[in-house]
Amino acid sequence: MTSPAGANRLDRPVDASRDHVLGGASADLTLVEYGSYACPYCRAANEEVAALRDRFGERLRYVFRQRPITDSELARRAAELAESSADEDAFWRAHVELMSRSHSLTEDDLRAVADDVVFARVPPDERPGTLARAARRVDADVDSARRSGVSVTPTFFINGRRYDGPWDRSTLAEAMLGSLGHRVHSAAVDFARWAPSTGLLLLAMSLLAVALVNSAGGAAFAAFWQTPVGLAFGDAAFRMPLLHWVNDALLTIFFLVVGLEIKREFTVGRLATRRSAALPIAAAIGGMAVPAALYLLAIPSGSWGHGWGVPTATDTAFAVALIAMLGARVPVELRVFLTAAAIVDDIGAIVVVALFYSGELQWAWLAAAAATTGLLALLNRWGVYRAMPYALAGVALWAFVHAGGLHATLAGVLLAMFVPTRPPPNLLALRAQADAILGAESRRGPDVLHHGPSEPALRALDAIHDRLESPANRVLRAIEPWSSYFVLPLFALANAGVPLAASALDGRVPLALAIGLGLLVGKPVGLLLGAALAVAVGLAEKPAAYTWRQLAGAGALAGIGFTMSLFIAGQAFPDAADFAAAKIAVFAASALSATVGVALLFQPRG
Repeated sequence: MTSPAGANRLDRPVDASRDHVLGGASADLTLVEYGSYACPYCRAANEEVAALRDRFGERLRYVFRQRPITDSELARRAAELAESSADEDAFWRAHVELMSRSHSLTEDDLRAVADDVVFARVPPDERPGTLARAARRVDADVDSARRSGVSVTPTFFINGRRYDGPWDRSTLAEAMLGSLGHRVHSAAVDFARWAPSTGLLLLAMSLLAVALVNSAGGAAFAAFWQTPVGLAFGDAAFRMPLLHWVNDALLTIFFLVVGLEIKREFTVGRLATRRSAALPIAAAIGGMAVPAALYLLAIPSGSWGHGWGVPTATDTAFAVALIAMLGARVPVELRVFLTAAAIVDDIGAIVVVALFYSGELQWAWLAAAAATTGLLALLNRWGVYRAMPYALAGVALWAFVHAGGLHATLAGVLLAMFVPTRPPPNLLALRAQADAILGAESRRGPDVLHHGPSEPALRALDAIHDRLESPANRVLRAIEPWSSYFVLPLFALANAGVPLAASALDGRVPLALAIGLGLLVGKPVGLLLGAALAVAVGLAEKPAAYTWRQLAGAGALAGIGFTMSLFIAGQAFPDAADFAAAKIAVFAASALSATVGVALLFQPRG
């Protein structure tokens, strides 16, 4: 899931009447720090900030806001003491003293700063009132930090945008100067953090595909995807059309992401307990069974009957994007429900593809795939946590599954099952180890300043970094952006193009109506029936945070089939004309489902 909109932006503009500011309002660079006087990292960063102020001079405006370390009484008292200063000059003297008096903040530091700086000229009877006003100012800064998405100290904002990079002066300066690389990276991160970004990119690629297919170059565009691409070793060669490389090879990355997300949900996520899993599982099962049944009722026999799997799938990206755009109008509990139901739906889609949309089975190759799967299980059992052995075995597994007649993308799901997880790390022990390594390196003298840490130290720090995250989570974090922002948009570009002509549905109106009926009617009805049945028999309990109407809205959004529906349609309808009609039906039904879902969920803010 992506971060909420605005979570990486400063919640309120800098105001000299309520903020502590060094530098003029005309400065073109503004650095805002949320910090704590009891934070050793803030103390270290304070030296870097001072160096930056010397470097940029009048170009830099520096702002300090209070964010005392949580559950630290000393940190809170230090913040209130600094805010009790009579004027800005006194505040900055207190700030420097509190940041630099000793290696770590002590009670003696607070007494010294109070006596020598803050309360030197304040009568004792006025101090309680001063401290009360200071406490309110600290509360305002803490609330501002929360709304700005601050979770650690120090946290910096450069010209209103949160900076998540290293705190050393050279990297901070590069970010402030806005190098091209930094601007491109920031723009990409902002787009990825915007929840609807994946759905928007899919929509853009789909519209582009439709425009290209219906343009003068439509024939050339279609021919491009049939270009054979492959590898050759002497007389041996392996080639597939470019379209198959997208649908059978690149889409394996998407299935690997789905498999890893399913694994996470069933271990530590929303489906980890029977109580939390019962309602979305029941709803998802109903949301797959009813669309399939309606499709088969509309088309009971013939070659089109094989397409019953098309309306059973949900496109998670579009559904979650629309819920995110509705914002606070949709309860958090309903977002959790729809996301969990979509995960279960993905499991169902994987099973449907494996059992009903694979080719003629070649048992020798499938035996090789089974042996490779066994090797993956052994690597997991032996505690092999490096990615390379799993990657090599995954490539071999893909080749064997493809040759065996099953859809090759299933290799991604099998691989996800065996990418290992690990028990949570002991963060205190790892932090102590890292501090010891960096402390030893800093005592080596000038060599460290000129050449950086030694190779043994870097290897040890790499090992600590690797231990912070389980291999499964690391792989998911690494490949999920590629799946969302490259694989799926490319899949949409390759598959979504359809001729917009009345003749595209000639003789195939029943097929289009059956798919539309399944997605537009079957999905919400099935999801509601499944959820209601689970509640009626006592298997699950519907949260009071959302109504049945809102649940119906989520069910309507589940009727957005798109990616998985197009994928299954491509397997179910080898005839190009049938596939084109199916695509039109998926597009139309998905658009109508989105409209109905938003209408049901859109309620004016109270």
